[in-house]
Amino acid sequence: MMKKQKIFPRGAGILLPVASLPSPYGIGTFGKEAYRWIDFLKESCQQYWQVLPMGPTSYGDSPYQSFSAFAGNPYFIDLETLLEQGLLSRCELTEVSWGDCPERIDYAALYASRFGLLKKAFSRSRHENTKEYIQFCERNDFWLENYAEFMALKMKFAGQSWLQWPQALRLRDANMLRSVRSGLAQEIAFWKFCQFQFDSQWQALRAYAHEKGIGIIGDIPIYAAMDSADTWSEREVFYLNKDGSPIDVAGCPPDAFSATGQLWGNPLYRWDYQEKTHFDWWKRRLSHTAQLYDIVRIDHFRGLAGYYAIPAGEKTAEHGQWRKGPGLAFFEAVRESLGSSKWILEDLGFLTPDVLRLRKAVGAPGMKVLQFAFDSREESDYLPHNYDKNCIVYTGTHDNDTMTGWMKSASKADVAFSKKYLNIRKKKEASWKYNREAYASVASLAIIPIQDFLCLGSEARINTPSTLGENWTWRLKDDALTHELATRIRELTILYSRNSTHQSKTIEG
Repeated sequence: MMKKQKIFPRGAGILLPVASLPSPYGIGTFGKEAYRWIDFLKESCQQYWQVLPMGPTSYGDSPYQSFSAFAGNPYFIDLETLLEQGLLSRCELTEVSWGDCPERIDYAALYASRFGLLKKAFSRSRHENTKEYIQFCERNDFWLENYAEFMALKMKFAGQSWLQWPQALRLRDANMLRSVRSGLAQEIAFWKFCQFQFDSQWQALRAYAHEKGIGIIGDIPIYAAMDSADTWSEREVFYLNKDGSPIDVAGCPPDAFSATGQLWGNPLYRWDYQEKTHFDWWKRRLSHTAQLYDIVRIDHFRGLAGYYAIPAGEKTAEHGQWRKGPGLAFFEAVRESLGSSKWILEDLGFLTPDVLRLRKAVGAPGMKVLQFAFDSREESDYLPHNYDKNCIVYTGTHDNDTMTGWMKSASKADVAFSKKYLNIRKKKEASWKYNREAYASVASLAIIPIQDFLCLGSEARINTPSTLGENWTWRLKDDALTHELATRIRELTILYSRNSTHQSKTIEG
């Protein structure tokens, strides 16, 4: 039986995706604005910065559909740092378009501009024989070469999914791979350079956060993307046909979010193979994740108890079936791979007895979302008077509207219930009433999206599940992080004893 995780010391943090940071270059990066953000967290008496997955995004721009379960997003590389290294010029940074609106990410403009600049920096770099680069490649040899080859081939075939590549490459014929590697050597080296820069800049930023007493909460999607280096290079790990196409895919059945369910399309794992190999792929993944974050939120935790399988080719998620997951054997096998990092279990939605048993056995905290609490039809586990200490409370997640937006879009009965529960008398104070309730609760950690501290409406929503279009584009205004806001957050944090004196121990594990 695995040793249960200890309850987190009482504390607080703020949720803000890296992509949503302000910057002059179209998207948030690991540049000076990120360091200013950490200073703001310190001033606000926070202990944690929660980010969304940081992998390279694919079609739809979702961080939960990445070209790699290991690689970092090249968009987050700070161009000012490359300028300081002499790899880019100021003129080169200013002569390209980053989009028309600084409060929205224009992914088309990013794609058109960012990689050209990174390739210029790569052509001028002399990193390949440095000790730092050699050690980086050695540390990451279990994924880096496969990822770089995958991206080089993807660019060669105009961004097509690997399922559309010539059969020999799709099935990784050894002779064919040897043949194309020489012709793509520079392109492969470029993608490795991007990962080296990502890792170097992130580790410097994370070290700065630690100096300020700020721990990083990261988010790890349970599933890999179908069009990813992982499924292409390690097909045996996934539930695929011999030609690489998926047999069944992941999703969620019909629920309150969607009448036809959520069809994610990710390939499922061959859990029998994973158990046979002692979960080696997952051990490698979590060991790598532990080098990025101090706390790891396991997205869709219930999929490890039981998962929903939808036949490939279905247009909706209505005709899937539940199957048994690996359960406690998974956690017992991989726990040591996280080192000193800790778990948070994303246990939202309808929880069956097997999920509840698994969560109890693991001992890590689950999540409580205030926005789910105020169902006027029935008592809810998300109401604060029902919490125990071993949970993390959020006003909302990246999949929720902001609290101000929810007040306008939720049913009148639910909003009325929330007003009565929280004694809300004025609309303008509503968002902070929810923030205060989260802080006042017994939950060990309270994590508030920055939008709710800023009282922003639905225009600041990060994602609306089962939709395409405006998701993942919101960005923080450059002047939003004021001293007055930091002071107000700090006062709330101290009032409810969330200025933990144990934060440095938590970060160090």
